[in-house]
Formats: sequence, structure tokens, C-alpha cells
Amino acid sequence: MSDNTPKNIPDQGAFEGHKRLEKNVTLLAAATFVTVAIGGIVEIAPLFWIDNTIEEVEGMRPYSPLELAGRDIYIREGCYTCHSQMIRPFRDEVERYGHYSLAAESMYDHPFQWGSKRTGPDLARVGGRYSDEWHVQHLKDPQSVVPRSIMPSYSFLADTPLEISDISAHLTALNRVGVPYTDVDIEMAEADLMAQADPEMDEGDLAERYPKAQIRDFDGDPSRVTEMDALIAYMQMLGTLVDVDAVKAQEELARETAGEEPSS
Repeated sequence: MSDNTPKNIPDQGAFEGHKRLEKNVTLLAAATFVTVAIGGIVEIAPLFWIDNTIEEVEGMRPYSPLELAGRDIYIREGCYTCHSQMIRPFRDEVERYGHYSLAAESMYDHPFQWGSKRTGPDLARVGGRYSDEWHVQHLKDPQSVVPRSIMPSYSFLADTPLEISDISAHLTALNRVGVPYTDVDIEMAEADLMAQADPEMDEGDLAERYPKAQIRDFDGDPSRVTEMDALIAYMQMLGTLVDVDAVKAQEELARETAGEEPSS
């Protein structure tokens, strides 16, 4: 007769111990606490010895006062509810929007504008893709440039003078949470705010302190600085600070160093 006795039967003692753990609420709670504590220590403790969890990328800088004002208007008007600023590393997104977003590109965002919904397109690299005139028309009458758009009109921005109560205090607050604004940046904030959009004003060393800052009239009305100027200045900056081609070269070098085949 063949031996039909099951082989490799698990130790019943282990099952009994697990039953005892499941039936004893106090013991289960204690075991859960220990497990979570160990996992938490493994995840959190190393952060106390790391100065920065974001790898810096050449070209990133804090927002200029005008860009910062435009960003505040972007948030105030709820633009983030329909537009994301996070290009994921998927082929369809990269081919449509450009190089995937880098963590360093959001390092000075408080709060970040990654978004969680795309009723409209991603704006992470919208800077320089369209002219100032296109943006003005799109904000005034979205359907005139994108017929199927459901975006409302923001024409009032062109009629609203840009009034910031204390932009220096804003920069000071951001400096306290780690944004590297200098004392000169804070002192010159009010002048920088207006000089970036007013061709009649002397911008001084604005371009040196804020590399790649675009200095010009943005809304087509050089007689005054409006909220439209600020919002367009912000959008025209998005995605333009980091040389993504240089980033790609670094990635290729890293692949070659690791012995991987370079991508075509």
C-alpha cells in the first residue's frame, strides 16, 4: 500500500500561537505597536542624519517677487484644481508635455502645485510654449483660442492693478522655512516686483539675482502693472529654469556608469 500520509505538514504550534495572538486583544495591540514602531524607526530615523532629501539641480532659484505674486494669484483663483504641475515619467506624458518633473523643481514651493486632477493640460513646462499675447487672450476669452475649453474668463485680471501689501514680509516668511532669499532680495522686493513688468523702470541687478527672469511688459499695457502681468510672468517661468537636456545627459552618464545600455 502506498503511504498517503501528507508530507511537510506545518508545525501546528505556530498556528496555535497565532490563534492566541488574534484572540487576545491586548497582546495583538502590543504586537501591532511594536511592528509599527520598528517600521517607523527604519523609515524616519535616517532622515535625522540627512541634510536634504532633494537632490539639487543646476538652475533652480527662488521665485522673483513678480513670479511669486503671480503664483499667489494662480492659487487664489483655484487654477490648481484643473491643472497639474507634475509630469509623470510615462511615455505618453513625456511626449505631450516634455521631460518628466524633477523633485528639485518644487523645492521652493510652499505649498507645491502638483495637483491631482487634469481638466486642463499639465502646466509644469508651459513656460515659453506660448506667447504673452496668447496667454492674455486665453485668460480673457479661453474659447477664442481653445473652442472646447470649459475654463471661465479671467479678463478682470487685466483691469486689476497689482497690489501686494508687503512683498518683503512674504519673502521673509519664505526665507524662514528654507527658501534662500538674501537680505538684498528682501530689501529690494518692492522695487523688483514692479521693475520686472515695467519697461520704464530701472531693474538694477534683478536679472543677476534671479537668473532667467523674464523682464518685460506681459499683458500688453505698459502703462501699469496688473495681476495679469504677474500671472503670465509666473506661467512663462514654469519649466524654464532647469536645463532638462543637461539632466538627460546626467541620466545617460549614470546608466553608462552602471553598465546599462544608453537609451536611443
